[in-house]
Amino acid sequence: MALRVFVRRVGKSVIRRIAVLLVFVLALSGCDRDTPLVMVKAVAAGVPSLAPFFDEGQGLGRDQQVRAQTAHGGLQQGDTPGLYGGSKQPTVCDVVRLKEFLSDPANERKAQAWAAALSVTTAEIPGFLDRLTPVLLRHDTLVKNHDYKKGKAAPFNALLQAGIAILVDADGLPAVKCSCGNPLRPFEGDTTGIKVEFDDRNEEWKGYEKTSVVAIRPATRILERLALVDVEEPERGINRPVGTTGEKDTTFDTRERRAVPDLAGATFGQAGRKLADKGLAVAFEGGGLPPDGARVTASDPPAGTELRFGEYVTLSVAGESSGGSAGGTTSTPPGSGTTSQPTKDPSGSTPSSSSPSPSTPPPSSSGPGSSGPGSSGPSSPGPTNGPPSSGPSSSAAPPTSAPPPSTKDPTTSSPPPVTSSPPQTTSSPPTSAPVTSSAPPPETSAPVTTDPATGVPSTDGPSTDGPAFSTTA
Repeated sequence: MALRVFVRRVGKSVIRRIAVLLVFVLALSGCDRDTPLVMVKAVAAGVPSLAPFFDEGQGLGRDQQVRAQTAHGGLQQGDTPGLYGGSKQPTVCDVVRLKEFLSDPANERKAQAWAAALSVTTAEIPGFLDRLTPVLLRHDTLVKNHDYKKGKAAPFNALLQAGIAILVDADGLPAVKCSCGNPLRPFEGDTTGIKVEFDDRNEEWKGYEKTSVVAIRPATRILERLALVDVEEPERGINRPVGTTGEKDTTFDTRERRAVPDLAGATFGQAGRKLADKGLAVAFEGGGLPPDGARVTASDPPAGTELRFGEYVTLSVAGESSGGSAGGTTSTPPGSGTTSQPTKDPSGSTPSSSSPSPSTPPPSSSGPGSSGPGSSGPSSPGPTNGPPSSGPSSSAAPPTSAPPPSTKDPTTSSPPPVTSSPPQTTSSPPTSAPVTSSAPPPETSAPVTTDPATGVPSTDGPSTDGPAFSTTA
């Protein structure tokens, strides 16, 4: 009898402890749900700022009505083909007038606050503006905006609606909001953990989707030109040299097909540059962006598939990825939006029906990730259009004076470097300038001549791949 009473008391005690534990777990989960989100102020196209650096009534910039495009993942690099838009009207931003305003001694206080927000000196303002390029947003874009209040730049997180005219720098990053002259910096928060605040002036616009907003990260190289899409005629592409306002634009047809290059064995940074040179956009299977030095194992669609300008190629990488997991698959990192989207066409037309053929042979060795396999395995030679490899060829004697490794694209355990000549479209030889063009190449591709491995890291000459330009816009 005494044993039975003891067992009952013990059972009740255990039940009470379990109940307390469940309450504690539920409380914790409730705290997680109540975790503060990053507050972001909505900024609609065409709506004047209440605290601008520049009087918007003087027509410094002009926004347009643009339907927001859906991006593959929330993070986009500044050289992504079709990330930004252009127009036949080159005066979307009057850079000369902004320069005159900030150089006027009467506006010295504003100029000091403006320069401080962009980490330049007032003396550097004219040269800084000369390197900026006017574009139109094609995505609802997260930025750190700055109002002018009490003589200082007041930063705040903002979501700029597609169609807003901005100036971007040589990294492809937003730098100035054209209509008001307010400085812009990259958004630094978690793009999936935001709460957008709309108000009676900046009401929620048609087509807004929280999962479709993007944040811009620097390109892995300094750009010489931007590959844009005409926001009024999506089949018309625009190549705009950095630091120009439209007077030197050349055009190309976004409907022309371009083949996915062989990316197996390249680093993620190298693969991104090769795709950008082809006019194709990069997506990552795990969402977000892995380190530039991560080794690509496969692409989806595979090498040889023909896509339209700006369509996405999903890459799988080996080793550490953006989420820190091995094998190229990770939990969804900040800014991923969705982790598995179909190939999209940023030109605004129907997504391409091009997809890997069922008869495509498997790679020589399976790579991680669920993307389609590349046309060759990791044993393929390294890319021909990327930064130098970090190590010498295993078949050659160690060099006595190794060149310094690239700071833009660190690599580890690189395969034997190969010196390759890019396809030539003109009789002039390539110069030693860095590869900076994100423009798509013409559709007639010359065969690539690959020299044997010499033990010397591959050079990164300028890409000669560019669109078949028509007359200047």
